[in-house]
Amino acid sequence: MPFEITEQIQRHLDDDRTVLLTTVTPTNRPAPRPVWFLWDGSKFVVFSRPNTAKLRHIAVNPNVALGNGIGARGGADTIVISGTAQIVPDAPSAAEIPAYVERYDNLITRLGMDPEKFAATYSVPIHIAPTKAWAIP
Repeated sequence: MPFEITEQIQRHLDDDRTVLLTTVTPTNRPAPRPVWFLWDGSKFVVFSRPNTAKLRHIAVNPNVALGNGIGARGGADTIVISGTAQIVPDAPSAAEIPAYVERYDNLITRLGMDPEKFAATYSVPIHIAPTKAWAIP
């Protein structure tokens, strides 16, 4: 199925604060990790600390998946979005994106940071262009 924003997917884009970003290792193994994200209407925006495995994976293989994981209901209300990731060094920082700051302000504060410190720590922007989506209602 091509990428289409259904009501179920839109609800997760609005409500979920964390998704699993799965990259592909050099040995072709999936490597999921939780990340914060922002859907800006055309792409997902994620930020990373420098020199992480996910950045090395994306540099070699940009194919990724985003998923909300499997909840207590055994897989019901699950979404998975496949896409192509790109590291974009000159993109705006997390602190320069008002929607990102608004979305994560409380969580950034719980980390003992302000938006500028968060942006300095998670300084590598990743943009993910969605290509396909599927869901379990």
